[in-house]
Amino acid sequence: QVHLVESGGGLVQTGGSLRLSCAASGHTLSNYNMGWFRQAPGTERKFVAAIGWNGGSTYYTDSVKGRFAISRDNAKNTVYLQMDSLKPEDTAVYYCAADPVGTMWFYEERGRYDYWGQGTQVTVSS
Repeated sequence: QVHLVESGGGLVQTGGSLRLSCAASGHTLSNYNMGWFRQAPGTERKFVAAIGWNGGSTYYTDSVKGRFAISRDNAKNTVYLQMDSLKPEDTAVYYCAADPVGTMWFYEERGRYDYWGQGTQVTVSS
C-alpha cells in the first residue's frame, strides 16, 4: 500500500503560481500511474492532470491546459503539479491519487485510483 501526502498549497493572487508536491511512501512510486484531482466546496472531485508511471504520457483537463504542468521524479518518490496563471476558479482542495500499473488506466475517472492523499488547499484571490 502506498501512502500519499500533498503539500504546497496556499493563498495566492490571480495570476500567481504554486507548485504542489505529492510525496509517496510505503511503495515505489514507479509502480503507479498518478493523477491530480480537485474539489471545490459543494462540488464533485474532478480530474485535473495525470502522468504515466515513467512520465512518458501526460493528460490535462481542458481548463488547465497551458497553465498547469504535471511531472514526477520517481527517484524521489514525488509527483508535482506546477500551477501558473492561477484563476479564482482554480480554488479547491487538490488531491493526488495513485493507480497501480498493470490494469487499464482510465486517468480521468477518480473511482479507478486506489490510493489518495489527504489534500492541500489552494485559494486564489481575485
